[in-house]
Amino acid sequence: MKIQERTGAGNNRSATSAHPAMGERLPTPPRERKPALAALAVLLILVGALGATMLVLRAGDRVEVVKVTSDIQAGDSVGNHVVSVLVAADSSINYVKWNQLGELKKLKAKSPIYKGTVVIGEMFAEGATIPAGKASVGVSLKEGQYPAGIKSGDTVAVYRVGDSGSSGSRGSSSSSSSSADNTPIVERAKVSYVQDEKDSTISSTNLPVTLIVDSGQAASITDAASAGQVALVIVPGN
Repeated sequence: MKIQERTGAGNNRSATSAHPAMGERLPTPPRERKPALAALAVLLILVGALGATMLVLRAGDRVEVVKVTSDIQAGDSVGNHVVSVLVAADSSINYVKWNQLGELKKLKAKSPIYKGTVVIGEMFAEGATIPAGKASVGVSLKEGQYPAGIKSGDTVAVYRVGDSGSSGSRGSSSSSSSSADNTPIVERAKVSYVQDEKDSTISSTNLPVTLIVDSGQAASITDAASAGQVALVIVPGN
C-alpha cells in the first residue's frame, strides 16, 4: 500500500512539471526590420551635413565691400555715407573693398550714385569730372531765391528775377529781360552742391549752390547770378 501511494505521488509530480511554471514569459516573434526608415534617417543626416558644408564654403567666398547710404552727386566724395556689406566674390567685378575706404574718400564721383548702390572702382576718379557738354555754375542766393529744403540732386528751373534797385546798363538789361516773359533761363538744371546752412564757417547770409547745366546756358546764369537776380524753383523729376 505504501509503495503504490509513493508511486502515485511521483506520477502526479511528473505530470505537474510538464506545464510551464507560473511567471515564465511566452516566446515573442522577432521584430520586423524597417530598412526604408533607416535609409531615410541616413539620407537626412547626409543632407544636413552637406548644407552645413555649403554654408561654410559660401561664407569663405564672400568679400566685404562698400555700399552708399545716400545719394552721391557727380563731383562729390562718399564722405561718411557708407556701410560695409558682404557680397559673393567675383573677379570680374571691380568692387571697392571696405579696407580701401580711406582711398575711396579721396576720389570724386564721375556721375550720380544712388542710395543702396554697391560701389565699384569705375564710379570714381581723381578730381571732379563734368559730363561732356555740361558746365558747373555757382550761384549765391538770398533767402527767398531758393526753396526751403533744397539739396544736392534736386532738379530745378533757373529764373531771372527783376531788381528795382539795380542800376546801370546791367540793371536796365536785367529789368527788360525779366519783364519780357516768365520763361526760365534754364528749364532743368541739376543741383550738384548746396552748402550746409548750419555750417559755422559761413560768413555770408547767402546760400552757395552749384548747378550742372548745358554749356550753352552757363553764360546766361553767370550774368544773372553776378547781378544777384537768380532764383531757383524745384520742378517735377526729383
